[in-house]
Amino acid sequence: MIAITDHITLDPEELEFSFVRASGPGGQNVNKVSSAVQLRFNAATSQSLPPHIRTRIIALAGRRANRHGVIVIEAKRFRHQTRNREDAIERLVALIVEATKIYRPRRASKPPKTSVKKRLNEKKHRGTVKQLRRGPGDMD
Repeated sequence: MIAITDHITLDPEELEFSFVRASGPGGQNVNKVSSAVQLRFNAATSQSLPPHIRTRIIALAGRRANRHGVIVIEAKRFRHQTRNREDAIERLVALIVEATKIYRPRRASKPPKTSVKKRLNEKKHRGTVKQLRRGPGDMD
């Protein structure tokens, strides 16, 4: 079991790994070894996650989730398959942890009356300064 939070654990049986060849530099090694990892996690049908977190994780995954609710994470940062596999799991756990956080909605606030009054007074003062700059013949 993979521990996510105090109350949520993830069953490793729900994770599906496939190994592919990584792109980028690496010489002959990159052409011979399948070191990149594709982790597939079906969030829509996962029994390890509560329903409200399932929907939130699919929304947070964005383009990494397909229309069936399967999240695909590609890890090809390292040269070793085992390290890429660990990296993919770490990124999935971070995504699930982010989905468990509940953010307080922002409430719009009104500015204080003193700051509104101060702003209007500054505007009025600025207008009078500009008006005093006009010459006697500068009429509209």
